Amino acid sequence: MTVAALLERLLGPSVPVAFRAYDGSTFGPRDAAATVVLRSPDALRRILAAPNELGFGRAYVAGDLDVEGDIFAVLALRTQLGALHVGPREAMAGLGVLGFRALLRRPPIPREEARLRGRRHSRARDAEAIAFHYDLSNAFYAMLLGPSLTYSCAVWLDGTSTLEDAQAAKHELVCRKLGLEPGMRLLDVGCGWGGMLIHAAREHGVRAVGVTLSREQAELAAHRVADAGLDGLVEVRFADYRDVDDGPFDAISSIGMFEHVGRAQLETYFASLHGLLRPEGRLLNHGIARVAGIARAGRGGRRLQRASPDFVNRYVFPDGELEEVGVVVTTVQHAGFEVRHVENLREHYARTLRCWLANLERGWATAVAEIGEARARVWRLYLAVATVLFEGHGTEVHQVLAVRTAGGRSGFPLATPGRWDRSR
Repeated sequence: MTVAALLERLLGPSVPVAFRAYDGSTFGPRDAAATVVLRSPDALRRILAAPNELGFGRAYVAGDLDVEGDIFAVLALRTQLGALHVGPREAMAGLGVLGFRALLRRPPIPREEARLRGRRHSRARDAEAIAFHYDLSNAFYAMLLGPSLTYSCAVWLDGTSTLEDAQAAKHELVCRKLGLEPGMRLLDVGCGWGGMLIHAAREHGVRAVGVTLSREQAELAAHRVADAGLDGLVEVRFADYRDVDDGPFDAISSIGMFEHVGRAQLETYFASLHGLLRPEGRLLNHGIARVAGIARAGRGGRRLQRASPDFVNRYVFPDGELEEVGVVVTTVQHAGFEVRHVENLREHYARTLRCWLANLERGWATAVAEIGEARARVWRLYLAVATVLFEGHGTEVHQVLAVRTAGGRSGFPLATPGRWDRSR
């Protein structure tokens, strides 16, 4: 049996892309937009050992498998991979292709896979997970994200044509929702490379504090603040949000950090932020969410949040957890907040991701020089998969605006819904 015949048995005769294997065999449509190339027996071993997205992902990261043509066309295979099953017949077919000893020999797991220690979402393990993802290379992130160095969903207004303008529009939207005014004190949780801090201080005259668990982010953010001439208004701290104890703040933003909190820490997270806000202070929580209804039943029928897919959890966001927006809103209100507005920016994130992927393709040589080819492959695959998920409503991203009320007073204007300034 050829490798192509085995793949056809595993995936079925109707596939959206072509395959070409190291033994010269092929299958799939001749006019396909992409070809999956199996360069060595290790590619097949990885697929048989983990017959799902993880196996294909490992093979791609290791360079045992490659993609020629449109990577988005290859992602149409996800349907077949989700139903792929390696039973006794498939194992015997694999034995016929690889041989007994070769089939049992497991290729090494790519070293780019995260290996975290300790209790999930403990402070030490959270710091390790953040360092794995963000302490990669500031030069790499500058190439990927562009001059704004903003690693969250941009907002594409009518007439917005550049990623830089769309990120500025996102920061301005957050500032308006928070009702920022000169002299106010802002806390930005998970401040990244300081984009929100700089925008809020420069455009709205606030005094801002940002915290991040990434040492490289904190160092570069402090330099960017100094270069912007905002040292007197902005402070960047290398710290856990749970260690902030110098409230009250007039407003709190959390943009793109929420995915790292974890279900076990949700109540602690929102309770901590509630305790740091003054009465009538506002919270804007911006986070990726799983789609309602996509959950699995645990023991006794108890509903559990869906864990991150294996590839993303192991290679991109270790310990990342996505919550459904209803869970977020409920937990926010249980912490003592009143939720005032919820907005889904799903399509905006899909467009943002396409911009990042285009930057990666243009800057491929820089990416490989900074983080190595294997990790650059991780990012190419991750960004493409994420784009497909957001475009197809497999994932959402929400801004939840809440307020710490005081005796029923919210500080929101009465007259016009959707108006965020504090004037009456």
